[in-house]
Amino acid sequence: MSAAEHTPSGASGDGAGPTIGVIGLGAIGDGVATSVRAVGLPLVVCDVRTEATDRHADHAAVVTSSADLARTSDVVVVAVVNDEQVHAVLSGPDGALAAGGPATTFVVVSTITTACVAAVGAEAAALGVPIVDCGVSGGPSAAATGKLVCMAGGDPEVIARLAPLFDAIGSLTVTMGPFGAGLAAKLARNLVQYGGWLAAYEGQVLAEAAGIELSKLAQVIKASDALIGGASTLMFRPTVAPFTEDDHPGLVHAMQTGAALAHKDLQAVLALAADLDVDLPMAAMTESHCDDIFGVAGIEEDGR
Repeated sequence: MSAAEHTPSGASGDGAGPTIGVIGLGAIGDGVATSVRAVGLPLVVCDVRTEATDRHADHAAVVTSSADLARTSDVVVVAVVNDEQVHAVLSGPDGALAAGGPATTFVVVSTITTACVAAVGAEAAALGVPIVDCGVSGGPSAAATGKLVCMAGGDPEVIARLAPLFDAIGSLTVTMGPFGAGLAAKLARNLVQYGGWLAAYEGQVLAEAAGIELSKLAQVIKASDALIGGASTLMFRPTVAPFTEDDHPGLVHAMQTGAALAHKDLQAVLALAADLDVDLPMAAMTESHCDDIFGVAGIEEDGR
């Protein structure tokens, strides 16, 4: 079937709107399919595991290949696991990109390498196929309840046309920039997440060595985070470069004060760690970078 013969089935639901195809029914893809169906959009699903497609068989069209899914969908959501699987379902003369053609819009939500994103983007461009890369955050529960945070990269007009999909699966959709920016944003977000978990691990190492019940530490951290915010607290500037003379002196002074307090507190952390004979490499590295974190590296106390 050629691109001109593309015929979305619409047979999987009674609601008006684009037919959404989902390739890959793992933790995220299964939730995406559930959220799509919940708002009444026609749905087509594909997965190599029959037990995964069986869960949707009573309310979705089930196909056995990504190419068939692309031929019968207006929008294809790719939710497979890794680079190899993305290429397997999208690339080549028998892949979904060629089968769908310009009549189908592709949305890649898989967390993959930038090299893979660039490769499928180039292939889509050569075929004239609209494609968006979209990092998603929130986990399986958010996917299943339509509350994913979506970080989209691509042509703004194409992203705007995908509003029915993003409205179905997401609580927040932000256009991060051109194609590739969605994945880059997701990787940056994951870095913050995993780095935070490393901090939580080292905090537990220190607390446990000091004889503190970890459940009690978790209780106070959860309560205090609700008051002072999380990692995004310092993400209010358009750059991570140090402040300059053009910035408000009061703000610079406040950040210098914050950096000084961080140095003091982390030095106390490291002193306690030494007393308890525990190794906290993340804490030591953080202490050494406090001025960078607060944007005051190289700035003297009077703001110069």
